[in-house]
Amino acid sequence: MNLSRLGDMVVGTAGDVAGSVVDPRAGLGKLRSAVTPRSVVTLTAGLLLGFLLARSRRRR
Repeated sequence: MNLSRLGDMVVGTAGDVAGSVVDPRAGLGKLRSAVTPRSVVTLTAGLLLGFLLARSRRRR
């Protein structure tokens, strides 16, 4: 996985989400085209790691 493009992917997806607020019909079309299996796996892994980190810090 090329991590140098990870920031571009995150910023692009965030822009698509913001666009879907302004124009829901066009924004959701762009969001659907931007969501790839790789981005879903990356997002899921990040959320899982964040959850586990927050959980371990809360127990201390």
